[in-house]
Amino acid sequence: NCMACHAIDQKRLGPSMKEVAAKYTGDSGAAERLAKKIRSGGSGVWGEMPMPPQTQVSEEDAKVLAEYILSIK
Repeated sequence: NCMACHAIDQKRLGPSMKEVAAKYTGDSGAAERLAKKIRSGGSGVWGEMPMPPQTQVSEEDAKVLAEYILSIK
């Protein structure tokens, strides 16, 4: 579902994955917070468009996704 709103290197409905990785560079707690945001959704950080919760993603998979996103340069 991520790719419906996010692309690797360009803005769609949400920020690009590269933008997310750049924003959290050097933040040791970023992977944990992003994993929670993947599962719970959110709004206001990147604009008015809310990110819907992805409750079908397990906590473990959300952490893997978050770490992947943060690794994109």
